[in-house]
Amino acid sequence: MPNYKKYTTTVIGAHSVPRWYEAMDRLVSSGQIASGDFIDAQLRASQAAILEQEIAGIDVITGGEMHRRTHNRHSPPNAMLNHFWQMIPSFQGETKPKPITPHDPHVFHPAAICRGPIVDSIDLGLVEEFRTVSSFARKPVKITMTGPHLLAAVAYDEYYGDTTRMMADFGKLLRQNFQKLAAAGCKHIQIDEPFFTPSSDNEVSAAVDVINQMIEDLPDDVHVGVHVCQGNYAVGPDYDGQIGHRYFDAGRYKADLVCRIDCDLYLIEHDMTPHYEGLLGNKQLGVGAVDVQFPNVESGQLIVDRITAHKWLAPEQTIITCSCGFNHLPRHIALGKLKAMSEAKAILTGTR
Repeated sequence: MPNYKKYTTTVIGAHSVPRWYEAMDRLVSSGQIASGDFIDAQLRASQAAILEQEIAGIDVITGGEMHRRTHNRHSPPNAMLNHFWQMIPSFQGETKPKPITPHDPHVFHPAAICRGPIVDSIDLGLVEEFRTVSSFARKPVKITMTGPHLLAAVAYDEYYGDTTRMMADFGKLLRQNFQKLAAAGCKHIQIDEPFFTPSSDNEVSAAVDVINQMIEDLPDDVHVGVHVCQGNYAVGPDYDGQIGHRYFDAGRYKADLVCRIDCDLYLIEHDMTPHYEGLLGNKQLGVGAVDVQFPNVESGQLIVDRITAHKWLAPEQTIITCSCGFNHLPRHIALGKLKAMSEAKAILTGTR
C-alpha cells in the first residue's frame, strides 16, 4: 500500500475502559445479569470509542478493543493475550500466575497453558470485529492483533518445549486470519509486540522471521504496521501499581531487528525514536508523542515539540500516534489526548 500522508494520525488500539466494566463483570459472575447484557454494553462502548476518535479528527481509527476485555485487571495483557488464548483449544482451561516484569516480583499475568498443537484454522474474530466497527465508522478502520512473540513468550508451554516452534505455529494461525481480513476488505492491520526488549536477540530475530512470513502474501493495498512498545501499563488505581516505569524495558532495545520486519510502518514510544536513525529506510515511523503514562492532556505544541526534536526524521515518514493504548485513562483524558494529536497535525501541516 502507498505510504500514509505525512502526519497522519492513528491510535495504537485500546480506548478508555469505563470503570463500570468492573462492576458489570462482578454482576455477571454473580448471576445478577446475563453475559449477553455485558456484550451489549461492550458494543455500546465500542460505538462511543469510534465516535470519540472521529470527533477528535483521528485519520485511521479502531473500535477501541472494547469487546476484548471485561475489566482492567492485568490489562492490556488480558485483552492482548487471554482474549485470544481462550479461542484456541490447546490453551483453554486453567491459568497460572506468571511474573512479567523485573520492576516488581508481585506483578504477574494469569498465563494460559499450552497443552497441544496450535492449528491454523481457528477464527480469532478479527473479520467480525472489522465488519462491526466498519458498520459504525466513517473513517478507515484498523484491526490490531497481538503478535506471535507475545502470544508465545508469556504462555506456559507444556507441548512444544521451544518458543520458536510455538511462535511459528502462531504465525501460521495469524497468517490465515489476516488473509481473511484482507478478503473482507480490511486495508489497515497492526501487529502488537511489546516484549522484544527483555527477550534475547535470537528469540526476537526468530519472531521477525515469523512476522515476515505472516504478512508476505497480503495484497499490496493492505497497509501493515507493527507496534513495538515496552509495556506502558502502570498507571491508575485499577492497575498493579506504580507510575513511572515501563514493565518490559529491561534489556537491549532492538530497533535493528525491528527494522528487518517488512511492513509499512513502525509505531513506537517517542523517546525511542533516536534508535531508528539510519535504520528506517523507506518505512514510516509512528512517533508515540502522546504519552499514555502521563495522566494529563498534552498540548498540541508539546506533541509537535516531541516529534520535531528528531531532526533526521523526514515529515513524509512521520505518523502521529500515542505510546500505547488508552484503556487505563479516564474517558475525558483519552478524548483530550486524541484532540491534541489532531491539533499537532494541524500545526505541523500549517492548517491550524
